[in-house]
Amino acid sequence: MTVSPYTHAQRRAYLDLMDRVGRHWVCVFGGEREFYSTAYWDLFTALWAAGAPMRKTEALAAMTAVKSAHTAGKYLDAAIRRGFVAERDNPDDARSKLVVLDPEMARRLDRFFDAAIAEVRETARDIGDASGGESDPAAGT
Repeated sequence: MTVSPYTHAQRRAYLDLMDRVGRHWVCVFGGEREFYSTAYWDLFTALWAAGAPMRKTEALAAMTAVKSAHTAGKYLDAAIRRGFVAERDNPDDARSKLVVLDPEMARRLDRFFDAAIAEVRETARDIGDASGGESDPAAGT
């Protein structure tokens, strides 16, 4: 049996953190649970991180949990229809389109990240030092 550096309570605090952050994520979309999906997480965080328009094909590829470009396109189209993402012509390449976060969505994501960081910091204080862990029966050694 190996000894984990973390206690059950510390691991539980992590799960509680993830639940709170998930609730903040749902609030980004006004409580619409349709957007509580790893595909949307990948899409919106990639667009937010880019901070500028990106090619539509790059946005589709950012949805790593979605294996089909066709299915990824459905997610992107839903975000565009809802007004969370804007689609534009690419001035450098008429064969491609650009997508960018709607400015209000970018502000919502800024607030989300602020809340998520605050939750992480609070949880880190609550968890404290990782010393005093416990045996991990799942390790089997």
